[in-house]
Parts: sequence; C-alpha cells; structure tokens
Amino acid sequence: MSQIPGSSGYALMGDKSFEFYKDPMHFCNSRIHSNGSRIFQARLLNKPTIFVCSVKGMKELLCGEEAQLLRMSLMQLFRGKALDTYADCINRVCARNLKDLSLSSEPVAIYSLFKRLATELVLAIFLNVDAEESAALSKQITQLSTQHWHGLISAPVNVKVSVWSSGFSQALEAKQKLLKIISEHLKSEEDGLISKIRDVPFPENTNAAQHLLLFISALIPKALASLLTSFTLELAGSNKISVRKRAQENEDYLNHVLLEVERLWPSFIGGRRIAKQDTTLCGYKVPKGYLALFVAFAVHRDPDIFDDPDEFQPERWSGRNAGQEKLLCCFGNGSRNCIGIELNNMILKTAVAYLLNHYSWDLDPPSQSLDYKWLPVSRPTEDPKIKFTSWTYKT
Repeated sequence: MSQIPGSSGYALMGDKSFEFYKDPMHFCNSRIHSNGSRIFQARLLNKPTIFVCSVKGMKELLCGEEAQLLRMSLMQLFRGKALDTYADCINRVCARNLKDLSLSSEPVAIYSLFKRLATELVLAIFLNVDAEESAALSKQITQLSTQHWHGLISAPVNVKVSVWSSGFSQALEAKQKLLKIISEHLKSEEDGLISKIRDVPFPENTNAAQHLLLFISALIPKALASLLTSFTLELAGSNKISVRKRAQENEDYLNHVLLEVERLWPSFIGGRRIAKQDTTLCGYKVPKGYLALFVAFAVHRDPDIFDDPDEFQPERWSGRNAGQEKLLCCFGNGSRNCIGIELNNMILKTAVAYLLNHYSWDLDPPSQSLDYKWLPVSRPTEDPKIKFTSWTYKT
C-alpha cells in the first residue's frame, strides 16, 4: 500500500479550509497537478482529509454499503409509478412560473426565478401547500426555511440576548416553528405524499416530521435552481438555436444535455465520510479518523473517463460514455445516492421542456460575469440576466 500524496500539515497552522472554500476548483486542480494524483491529502476544518477527485476513488468510497430498510421505504415514494402522482403538480407549478417570461420588459434574473419555482414545487409536493391558494403560509414556510438554512451554515454558537440572537440560535427557533407546521399537516387528512409518509417505518430516534423538514429545506430548491440556471446559460444565444431545437425534438438528446450540465456543474461540491478504522482507498493507506471528501466537479472531469473533460459535449453520452450515467455523483452514488434522483430528473425535464417549447433566450446584457461559486451550491456569483423571446421551432 502507498502513502497518500500531499500533506495534512499540522493542527491549525496547516489548515487549508479558507483556501479550499475560496476557490475549490483551483484548490483541487492545483494539487492534482502538483501531486500527480487525483487522490491527495490536505487539512480541512482542521482534520486530515483525503480529497477524492477520480471516478474510481468515488465509486470505492460510496458504493460499499447496502441500503437500509428506511432508505428503501422512502425511495418507493420517489420512483416508478409513484412519480405519476406528482406530474400534474409539477406541470402546473412550472407553467405558472414560466408562462410569462417573454412579457417581461426587463431581463429575468434566472437563479432567483428557478429558486422560487423549485420552492413552490417542494412545498406543493411534500406538504400540499399551494403558493397561490395558501400564499401567506407558503411565504411563512419559505422564510423559515431560509432562516433555518442560513443559520445552520453560520457559526454554531447558540447565543440570544434581548436585542440580538446569533444566526444559529435563529435557525433553531425556525426549526421548531417548521416542525410544528409540518406536524400539523401530518395530523391532517390530506392526500398525496404526506399521507404516504405516515406509513414509513421510522426508527425510534427519528420521525416523519424530521424527514419532511429535510425535504422542504432551502437546499433542495437551491440545487434545482443551480442545474436549471446552468442549463439556461449553456443553451443561451442564437448560436445555440440548433442545440435547443434538437433537445426540444429528441428526448434522448435532451437527457444527454441534462447529463452534461450535471457533469460540468454539479449542484453540490461533494460529500464526506469518516474512516472508522484503518482502511484503504485506491491502494492508499487511510488511517482511522481521517476524513474522505469526494469532490463532484473534479470526479466529473476525470480524464481517464471523460475525453475533453472541460468541454460541453452531450454527444459523449451516446458515444464513449453511453450507459455510464451512474459514474456521476452530483447527488451521491451507489448506496449513498439521493433517494429523490428520479423526482429531481422529472422536475428538471418538465421545466426545461417548457422553456424549449416556448422560448428562445439570450444573455442580456451580452457581457456578464459568469464566474461560478461552488458553495453552498454551484451557480454564478452574480444572478445571470436572461431575455426570453416567444419562439416556435419550425419543422
């Protein structure tokens, strides 16, 4: 077995967290180059951390465990015929949010647009809360979810005085209010997913309300908005008319476009595991207590798997990479993948199909900063502005 390339440095002094979070892509690419390996070590959050930037390493890290009963029970709510029950809701919410884009006199800030659409969908699917019929409740839950999320990613200090409380303290308050709202809906006689989740065999240390809290968190709308934004940017402009037309007419090609968007701009930076005992990863010794972080955008640009890894090439998914969709890890992988991947894909396809069927679009103004940030989800630092024009493709 070999030693992991790189160095985890010394406690505090050797920590590279600021450098990593400032520009994760540069951090990983520079160390891949300097170490001559797509697996290397550094110190992150003051913990020795193994950075996994290869497909082989990611698969080895994530695909070694079987799904548990709870996971399998929840997955049945988000796959196969169960998805049919969400179709009308998804179509209705997408049409409501996207139908008048060409009527706007000003360019549309698309990340904000897509986050609003995704938030409405999450509340409608998981809580049966319609943004039009229950506008006040929808607004309240959205504000609480945002407060909860922003507080969780702030410093974990629970401080509250008469005139000020920490973000973390506010997050805890928002959590309790959200759990109360969710619990009230669970007690109701409502149909839909919320009625089915009552029958899931949750273990004693968790319950339906806690899982629904995760499902309606601000992170899910951000993830959907991230992918929809990247799709819209990649297909913007008159030079992409043929690509949009082909995607509109050919469902397989549309699937490949979405796969390529996910490959190049995964919503999430990755995920961490902790070595509970001395082990190995791709032939490297991993000491007990080390963290292992798979970096999605780096895994997705592994040149051993993807030719011209930095290029947008939907055709790769009908060529060399045909049938290799499960090598992506935007939403995890193997037994550690997201249970809602099929629902996520259904939402994405419905939204982008609506755009393709109704509009042509361009950056407005043409010159905008599209530099990406990667945390908490990937998206341009500045909300991109798009001008939508009504359009019918001629056959």
